Amino acid sequence: MQQRLDRWEARAEWPLASVTAVFLAAYSVEVLVQPQGLAARAVELATLVTWAVFTVDYVARLYLADDRKHWFRTHLVDLAIVVLPLLRPLRLLRLIVLIGVLQKAVGHAIRGKVILYTISGAILLVYVASLAVLQTERDAPDAHITNFGDAIWWAITTITTVGYGDMYPVTTTGRVIAALLMIGGISLVGSITATIASWIVQTVAVDDAASAAVTAAHINELRAEIASLREELRAPADNGSACDQQP
Repeated sequence: MQQRLDRWEARAEWPLASVTAVFLAAYSVEVLVQPQGLAARAVELATLVTWAVFTVDYVARLYLADDRKHWFRTHLVDLAIVVLPLLRPLRLLRLIVLIGVLQKAVGHAIRGKVILYTISGAILLVYVASLAVLQTERDAPDAHITNFGDAIWWAITTITTVGYGDMYPVTTTGRVIAALLMIGGISLVGSITATIASWIVQTVAVDDAASAAVTAAHINELRAEIASLREELRAPADNGSACDQQP
């Protein structure tokens, strides 16, 4: 079963990335353009279709897992994204799939990953939070965040923990989004720090291993030279003994 789950996840990666891009585009149009009539229905249809794909992916991975109870317990966020209406902005966390695709394009160099996490992760969090908080806040009484520029400014000051206080959410949902953005920012910084620390430890370990290998090679060379010298010293002695034994 685990192999089937791995194959499913590998095959679904690119399709999910494409669906996620469509979802982001539809959600952006919904929030920023606020379409009416046929355009609004088209956006809603695109959102529902992508939402259905995410649900199918969740159900398929749950079915293919070896230990379904353990998988269920360790993927509660995925369940929340699919099920809980209160956490609807969290569905954009599926955009992490896009980060995984970009990560593969960069390669396996750990430094490339750090750069990727820093840039794409920060941009993704700021953009998603801006859309979500703008949709929630702009029609609320006494709202401070009423346009996308304000939303971007609020998201940047929040994720960097600057928090000027000039703009803040006034709705419960907006405050939930703010809390999630703070947690996401802290997690992003922690992930980057841990990755850099891991790279340093790995680099030191590789250098130590290389030094140990060079030292071992030098010792083997010295042993070989000593053995060669011993053979050379024994050769005259053996010849002299042979000459003494001749009549």
